Amino acid sequence: MNTTGAWTGTARPQDARRQTIAEHVLKRGSATVAELVELTEVSAMTVHRDLDELARRGVLRRFRGGVSALPSTVFESNLDYRLGVHVAQKEAIAAVAAELVEPGMSVMLDDSTTALALARLLATLGPLTVVTNARHIVDVFIEHDEIRLIGLGGEYSRTHDSYLGVPCVEAIEALSVDMVLVSTSAMDARMTYHQEQDVVLVKRAMLRSGTRRTLMMDRSKMSRTALHRLGPVADFDHLVVDEGVDADALAELREATDVRVAPAAG
Repeated sequence: MNTTGAWTGTARPQDARRQTIAEHVLKRGSATVAELVELTEVSAMTVHRDLDELARRGVLRRFRGGVSALPSTVFESNLDYRLGVHVAQKEAIAAVAAELVEPGMSVMLDDSTTALALARLLATLGPLTVVTNARHIVDVFIEHDEIRLIGLGGEYSRTHDSYLGVPCVEAIEALSVDMVLVSTSAMDARMTYHQEQDVVLVKRAMLRSGTRRTLMMDRSKMSRTALHRLGPVADFDHLVVDEGVDADALAELREATDVRVAPAAG
């Protein structure tokens, strides 16, 4: 865990346990402390500490004797939650996506945690011009002299640790980059989706600004939908997924765009 309390890299035992708790509560809607003690095989005191931390991060809501899930739009958008899930898959996807980026290019990265994994790989690939609305991605590049870094302003979102809103969209519309690399919360064989309107507007503006567009999606986001349509899969030049995507779904996706499968870690 870094100084901001975000989950990063390979999860520690307590982070993995908290992730297990969070996913259990999300699936069931609520849970008692006793139920979570049985699930995690740790003491009630440890479970209480985990629940306090998850509630502090805005992932779950505490009540007397247990905990309940926040609405899924809040839960799934929370950066601390997203940093702790499917870490190995995101890193594998980022490694394949990094092969599409060449020194000298200008690239735009969204505020997804997969883009954060990619940023860590691109930091030594300079010279590059990197454009992003994500504060946590800015932090990755800020000490690298060969990276020309352009931060997109706007209304700060604590949930995403990034900048959104009309000022951000306007800043994006003033730029043109070689490649845009984004992720989103859900997709099926034809369409991509996100649950938040403000995020959709920023991602759409980003996609319009790129000569080439790359979508990075781990398999947990497949065959899902969310409230707002982001754009058709066919609008992307490349789609990078991890191993384990259903073969029939993969074949259907390949009819729409160039699909690259990231090998499993190890």
